[in-house]
Amino acid sequence: MDRVTAPNQVSPVPPADLPSTLGELRATGHRYRTVKQELRDNLLARMGSGEDRFPGIVGYEDTVLPEVERALLAGHDMVLLGERGQGKTRLIRSLGALLDEWTPVIPGSVLNEHPMHPLTPASQALVDSAGDDLAIGWLHRSMRYGEKLATPDTSVGDLIGDVDPIRLAQGRTLGDPETIHFGLVPRTNRGVFAVNELPDLAERIQVALLNVLEERDIQVRGYQLRLPLDLLLVASANPEDYTNRGRIITPLKDRFGAEIRTHYPLGLDLELALIRQEADLVAVVPEHVLEVLARFARDVRESPSVDPRSGVSARFAIAAAETVAAAALRRSGLLAGASAGAGASGGAAGAASRPEAPVARIGDTVSVTSTLRGKVEFESGEEGREIEVLAHLLRTATAETFRARLAGLDLSGFTAIVAEGGAVETGELVSSSELLRQVGTVPGLAKVLDRLGLGDAPSPEEAAAGIEFVLEGLHLTRRLGKDVTDSGRTVYGDRD
Repeated sequence: MDRVTAPNQVSPVPPADLPSTLGELRATGHRYRTVKQELRDNLLARMGSGEDRFPGIVGYEDTVLPEVERALLAGHDMVLLGERGQGKTRLIRSLGALLDEWTPVIPGSVLNEHPMHPLTPASQALVDSAGDDLAIGWLHRSMRYGEKLATPDTSVGDLIGDVDPIRLAQGRTLGDPETIHFGLVPRTNRGVFAVNELPDLAERIQVALLNVLEERDIQVRGYQLRLPLDLLLVASANPEDYTNRGRIITPLKDRFGAEIRTHYPLGLDLELALIRQEADLVAVVPEHVLEVLARFARDVRESPSVDPRSGVSARFAIAAAETVAAAALRRSGLLAGASAGAGASGGAAGAASRPEAPVARIGDTVSVTSTLRGKVEFESGEEGREIEVLAHLLRTATAETFRARLAGLDLSGFTAIVAEGGAVETGELVSSSELLRQVGTVPGLAKVLDRLGLGDAPSPEEAAAGIEFVLEGLHLTRRLGKDVTDSGRTVYGDRD
């Protein structure tokens, strides 16, 4: 995506009470400010009011955001360095919210020129001739953000601009700004422009950005246009590529005023907060299951079997939560179909059965090892063992959560269920009522469900989710045996 505006890509309609002429604008006391002055003033205003400066950014409050704020207050262009999935693009896009909601522009100007500060000869002549009667337009801040994903085929014309041969043929002279078809950077004048994965730009394209960053003018086809561009330029890059040995030219590095390192969530609570905020869940996923997935993501990230240079995106845990929720919804749908079939053949007994609400269980997490392995880059020696590695890390995360959540509780009531040859059968298509019927009354179950955050009056589906988690935890801590049948069902029994 080259240009990002509002989510629906339509500029909002300005309020009717905004000034419509340059004279009316002057009468309001409006003054021209550069983009960096505007960002600085609005950031300070939010600091003073206590308003959230960067809504939706999780885990950077004490690390990255203070550095970003210092860069904005200093008026520095900046580059964010971090592995994939650390929220660099999300953070960059949030900078646009610090701009004024509406800003005056000269209508028809491709450079979004301010009526009090025209840049091109044509706009200057227009302001001089119309004076205070000059009609003005208003641009919403959602239209003042530009973005380009750097790719090897990006050209100078894409970013900066190129000569328009049709305008030359119309009689304009080479060097006249009117002969230029401006690229993305000039068209974001008076806004924020982002270049994602900056080192992926060819070196000659990186050179084209040098003047934009320092001299604030542009060069096209061998001649220079003195257009003092007014913008904040922000880039993102992988640290491995953003070195002299990588794919970035040293002079371009020197032009950025601030290099800011991003990171993955530093704590489990932040990983969980990110999942809760970003995941679009189609079913209920209990807190203990989310915690397993958060620990799983962190364990994968720290595993020696995974290539640390590529990182493990925060999207990994988000997609895992969404996959687990989908597995719960699938079980609900299939059990509803089975219940309907039983009702058709068995009459009132089948029709009276209670529909299964979609609530995720620990067994649903198994599906993520196969569906998400493509999000992880493994070390070369692990080829062919990817699912095995992920399955081991998932079991580790489950055991860690089991110990953290249920340490100190008497779980002998659960082990007693399978004593003397008994067993509990669960699995992807075992209903909650069937699981609860097998377990019966378990001493200590209420305390377990409370520790798991399932409340005093959990639904049957929530209780089943809690019970299955305890059974799996007891197996992983070597207190219960476990077998998987040919039909895919899981049988927990005595270890002997």
